[in-house]
Parts: sequence; structure tokens; C-alpha cells
Amino acid sequence: MSDGYPAVIPMLAYEDGPAAMDWLARAFGFRERARMLGENGRLSHGEMEAGEGVIMLATPSPHYHGPKRHREESEDARKWSEVPYVIDGVLVYVDDVAAHFERARAAGAIILSPVEEAGEGKRYRAEDLEGHRWMFMQSKSPNLDGQRQR
Repeated sequence: MSDGYPAVIPMLAYEDGPAAMDWLARAFGFRERARMLGENGRLSHGEMEAGEGVIMLATPSPHYHGPKRHREESEDARKWSEVPYVIDGVLVYVDDVAAHFERARAAGAIILSPVEEAGEGKRYRAEDLEGHRWMFMQSKSPNLDGQRQR
């Protein structure tokens, strides 16, 4: 860890970064750390926390298309997304996956798989408002979840 940051930080691009940050807080319970807006209110840099993890966000260019729009424009991208699995996504550990699932569904997340038992614990998969894929997992070991959450 360096300067309060974990060793690995996912960096995601969004067509509408400010709206994505608001939605990620509402739907997935992430907490905002930083929001820097550039020209025309575009997100030049954003940071959100989930437990001890951090994600960084930005709107790199007015020409950027997120995964959802890319699938609308590309038959190949639609084919890649036919399965409910996380493709180029982020895994986040949570304390109560069932409650998290309900929160995300109520906020309009696209649910790719219901809460299910996996070898490591319980999990579900979802897409955010721009089509980025997420897996949320509750470990079988309560100590493991406690270490990942603040």
C-alpha cells in the first residue's frame, strides 16, 4: 500500500462519469473519495471506495462508448456478453451479499445471476448503468469478509 491506496486499483471509463459515481454510490454502496470535473462537467478523475478497495473512474473522451453502447453497436460485443459471467469486470467482497443484491436490484442494476452458492461463498453478478460487469461475493469465512470491509 502506498499513500492510502491499495497495490492494485481498477480504472474504469464511463461516458457520464459524474452520473456513474452517483449511481455506484446508490446501487452498490460505494463511497466517494474524490471527484474532479474538467471541461463541460466531464469527470477527469474520480475515486470510490468499497471496503479497503478503491476504484478510479474518468470520462476519457467525448467519443468514448461504454460496454453497453458498444454491445448496441457491435454484433461481436453482443455475442461476448451472451453469458452472465464477468467479462473484464471487478470482484468486490461484501459482508451481506443478499442485502447488497436487493439494494443493487432496487437501484436498477441489471442482474446477470441471482445470489448463488459458490465454492468460496455466496455471490451474484450485475451490470451497472453503462454495462460494466461486477461480481459481489460474501466469503464463507467471516474473518475474511471482516478484513476486506471497514
